[in-house]
Amino acid sequence: HVQLVESGGGSVQAGGSLRLSCAVSSSTALSDLCLAWFRQAPGKEREGVAVRDRFRRKIYADSVRGRFTISEDSANNTFDLQMNSLKPEDTAMYYCATGPYGCSWNVLAYTNWGQGTQVTVS
Repeated sequence: HVQLVESGGGSVQAGGSLRLSCAVSSSTALSDLCLAWFRQAPGKEREGVAVRDRFRRKIYADSVRGRFTISEDSANNTFDLQMNSLKPEDTAMYYCATGPYGCSWNVLAYTNWGQGTQVTVS
């Protein structure tokens, strides 16, 4: 089975930081997967935030580059999103996702999704 579980969401004041974690249960090693974080605000489309592709390249949305960092801990089958200098516009439900190939911003490229964790920045 494949299961992803996010944690670390919450409420924070503007300028603060949060670290989201995604615990992955999968028969495929993280090194062989696209790892991604998406977010979705009410009434808006789900958008890509950060991607780690299978070549270990990290790609960020323009809106978060320099503030957010995606990282992985293969030994513990987790990957994280460190979010610094948070802004009210970062408020959204955040989802971790994995996929076998592509590693794009297209949600359809990802076959497995977490349930989401809410981030609220005031």
